[in-house]
Amino acid sequence: MLPSLDGQRVLVMGLGRFGGGVGVTRFLVGRGAKVTVTDTADADSLAESIARLEGLDVRYALGGHRTEDFIETDWVVVNPAVDPRNNPWLALAGQCGAKLTSEIRLLTAALPERRRIIGITGSAGKSTVTAMIGHVLRARLGDDRVWIGGNLGGSLLGSLERIQPRDWVVLELSSFMLEGLDADQWSPHLAVLTGLSPNHLDRHGTLAAYLRAKAAIFRWQRGQDGDAAVLGPLDDSIAPSEVQALQPRAGRRVNVTEDEVDAWSIPLLTPGRHNRLNALLAVRTCALALEESQAQSDQAIDPMSLAGDLADFPGLPHRLQFVLEHQGVRYFNDSKSTTPAAAVMAIRSFPRGKVHLIAGGYDKGSDLTELAQVAAKRCRSVACIGATGPNLARLTDAAKGDQAQVLNCGDLEQATIWLAQRLAPDDVVLLSPGCASWDQFENFQKRGQAFVSAVLATTGEGCPPVRPRDEPTS
Repeated sequence: MLPSLDGQRVLVMGLGRFGGGVGVTRFLVGRGAKVTVTDTADADSLAESIARLEGLDVRYALGGHRTEDFIETDWVVVNPAVDPRNNPWLALAGQCGAKLTSEIRLLTAALPERRRIIGITGSAGKSTVTAMIGHVLRARLGDDRVWIGGNLGGSLLGSLERIQPRDWVVLELSSFMLEGLDADQWSPHLAVLTGLSPNHLDRHGTLAAYLRAKAAIFRWQRGQDGDAAVLGPLDDSIAPSEVQALQPRAGRRVNVTEDEVDAWSIPLLTPGRHNRLNALLAVRTCALALEESQAQSDQAIDPMSLAGDLADFPGLPHRLQFVLEHQGVRYFNDSKSTTPAAAVMAIRSFPRGKVHLIAGGYDKGSDLTELAQVAAKRCRSVACIGATGPNLARLTDAAKGDQAQVLNCGDLEQATIWLAQRLAPDDVVLLSPGCASWDQFENFQKRGQAFVSAVLATTGEGCPPVRPRDEPTS
């Protein structure tokens, strides 16, 4: 149950340049709280977010945190990126009697019906699975009965008055979010674990601590409520003893295996075996939800009968997102690929010899050798951009043999123009940089938008994405 906030002093720790704290700030003011927003960034950096709060009674403490703000408060709403265990400001607030919470904890306490909540987590694929589940449920139940939030889709706090007990709420939950929900002894009715591999060890310290945070998604499920867990395959690096600690407590459990992914053919715009796994997890989960939505019927739903609803799912922006098809050439925006491993996976999502790759960007010191070798062997041409462009072009050229054409193009516009001269029907143009964007763009979103603009300019297309003629193979 949501605590009363009327007249309470609430400190929002982290507004964010992209508005991560805007939704919760609006919510708190609407509940009668006396709100202070603190952020280490200055007002100029946060101008866009501050503008979205114009007219609200909010006090700002920007450009750094102040001791008095953490002493003189009743609540602190903590950004998920802040580790409460190692933060001196939060320790100070706790010593002075303040309660710690977060946007997601406030939301789950206020939602009308836990048995209509689906939570998704995992080391990879959780955003895509969340979006796929929302896509299928909206196709079956209507847009007004399905809400998407958590790590994906923005804050739902402003939509609470419109969310009805019969509606489904689909939440992407990070390990950071789950740590707070674990303290509340809360898990969703339907919990999806897409898969696990070592990640975020800089925050969690050990693999065991990371796995424990992830396992919170089903730690507090209840058999008497008919809760269910849907699990994808785990990484081989996770020891059997650690796997045992991840066992769900729900009365119902669905396992999605690697063999099952290979056995089913699901029509998708988004290429790659990993997306077929994402789709299978989504339709398995949606079958459970829809069976509950038709409570008057005891008939089970075949998950694969829902697969057709994903045929027009375009993918999430900047994650192997299908842009368009022009004269038989398909264009994909994978700007979210900011590591060499992510770019390698994207390249392998398409047939060998068909891909024209755009890669490179900010130099984080990552080893680009494997990316260069895979690109050299599988791609038809490689256009290198950004700060890592010269080195990536050199490594790829050295590994190519007679396969790929390689050029350091400098920027996205020149890369797109150079590739346009080399395209043939059935080819693929893929932006999958394998590097961060900060040398030439503010973020990966701006980089992806620039790619789409360059594609539209080069092809002369201005229409929305259309379905390609067939699904790429991996």
